[in-house]
Amino acid sequence: MIKINRNRNEWLPTSRKEMKELGWQQADVILFSGDAYIDHPSFGAAVIGRVLEAEGLKVAIVPQPNWQDDLRDFKKLGAPRLFFAVTGGNMDSMVNHYTANKRKRSDDAYTPGGRPGQRPDYATITYSNILKKLFPDVPLIIGGIEASLRRLTHYDYWSDKLMPSILEDSKADLLFYGMGEKSIVEFARLIQRGVPLENLTNIPQTAFMAGAEEDYATQKEWNELELASHEECLTDRKKFARNFMHIEEESNKMEAKKLVQRVGKRKVVVNPPWPVFREEEIDRVYDLPYTRLPHPRYHNKETIPAYEMIRHSINIHRGCFGGCTFCTISAHQGKFIVSRSEKSVLKEVEKVTQMPDFKGYISDLGGPSANMYKMKGIHEEICRKCKRASCIFPNICKNLDTSHKPMLELYEKVRNNPKVKKAFVGSGIRYDMILAKTGNPETDKVNRKYLREVIKHHVSGRLKVAPEHTSDEVLKFMRKPSFKLFEELNREFNKINREENLKQQLIPYFISSHPGSNAEDMAHLAIQTKNMNFRLEQVQDFTPTPMTLATVIYYSGYHPYTMEKVFTARSQSAKKEQRKFFFWYKREYRKSIMSELKAKGRQDLIKKLFG
Repeated sequence: MIKINRNRNEWLPTSRKEMKELGWQQADVILFSGDAYIDHPSFGAAVIGRVLEAEGLKVAIVPQPNWQDDLRDFKKLGAPRLFFAVTGGNMDSMVNHYTANKRKRSDDAYTPGGRPGQRPDYATITYSNILKKLFPDVPLIIGGIEASLRRLTHYDYWSDKLMPSILEDSKADLLFYGMGEKSIVEFARLIQRGVPLENLTNIPQTAFMAGAEEDYATQKEWNELELASHEECLTDRKKFARNFMHIEEESNKMEAKKLVQRVGKRKVVVNPPWPVFREEEIDRVYDLPYTRLPHPRYHNKETIPAYEMIRHSINIHRGCFGGCTFCTISAHQGKFIVSRSEKSVLKEVEKVTQMPDFKGYISDLGGPSANMYKMKGIHEEICRKCKRASCIFPNICKNLDTSHKPMLELYEKVRNNPKVKKAFVGSGIRYDMILAKTGNPETDKVNRKYLREVIKHHVSGRLKVAPEHTSDEVLKFMRKPSFKLFEELNREFNKINREENLKQQLIPYFISSHPGSNAEDMAHLAIQTKNMNFRLEQVQDFTPTPMTLATVIYYSGYHPYTMEKVFTARSQSAKKEQRKFFFWYKREYRKSIMSELKAKGRQDLIKKLFG
């Protein structure tokens, strides 16, 4: 049960009554979200709401509106003075709703009690269409991960077809991609000054639609790259694949081009991103007055699972330069790391320790990848010219400073807080950046020390890492390091545990059915992990999600960078066949696995797995 003993006015209002209590006749901005409203910096709607509030705006939030009744949730606050803003929530609504097997999920972590069915499929489109019909003259913008990753022609796994930019189906006036704080503040400032909506087409990190031959306001220094049209992508999978290469390269540049894609008689324009956040800019976002609690509307209701996971966690940086082909983090947050200052992190640590339910344990002190805090290029001018999707694959860039020293210093300061018993690192760790030799003996020494310190002080009995596969060929498709490095980590982990007299587990994550992986690769995975005494539990079947390289390969059959054909398990039966190798030790799978390997003439693998 959620118990809240604080003044309701400490949250952004969610009802007409709460607005009246604040003395408001009208909100300036109304946010609609597919998630429950949790006023915590891990939740996008709360962050955008607080950022706009800091600009002096009156911001209201409508969480999880009912789209199936008389639409009273969409009407109850009336029209905002400035604009509506819509997000599907912290997850793409289709990923939230369906498993990799396309089965409806029985829960939703962003809803009280984990109840499913509190948001529609394609939530951003559904909410936007309703608002456009009810309030056609009010500007409407969309953002969040669902809008961000669907900003151009994309493959939608659940309908098994290419969909155009979400701007086409949502009828939104403007799309904010990536982390949207700078863009939405700039938009709000300009619209308050009375700049016409149709002139707000030169804001970085936004996308909009215009007539195919229409002129629009832009920035002169932006170079333009025209992609294959939506219609060309529908008829030519190679053109769709090649589009992705351009999109990914421009997303990973410091000085990117403006992207243009025609859709029918119109075109989508995606403006280049903002420069990377400075430390003081990200600090300002995290230092805003979040209550860190669910809104009082959930008082005496069931707990919200996603909140339970992060209530005592602290995010220390954004972005990820790993560039994994199945992951959306770098596509949304960017590959350049934006780190908070020690002062800002320690201030939040102190705030967490003052929460009434805090028992001394910080559940996670990390980021998208736990060990990238304060890491960046040594010489920025080299980064400025670079368009690599990954700074650490196929090898760690020589211009990347991978020293874990700033993290060691931060962890020690958090440990020294008398109210903190343990600060766990719950996010996944990139062990290749710890174990790979840098050529700098001092950095190598510090990085090995980091591994020991994490295992000794910051593991809650289980250290999560993600080798993802055992086949080096498949790992190349994933942009992940050789499995030999995981084997080295396993030896180091066990050695440190013995030396420190600890009994902890290494928990590896693996993926089946990833492009490039076949049944024999999965058999080898089962054999190698069996030989290492692992009974796998953290596993998943590859789920194609918009704007990832692996998804483009899954749909098109081609690698966007080489145009080589790549085998991918596409049918549900082929995906199930790969997944069962994770559970070779279960009696119900033994006969099926043996039959499949026998049909392939691989009795040698049967002997290794079951002999």
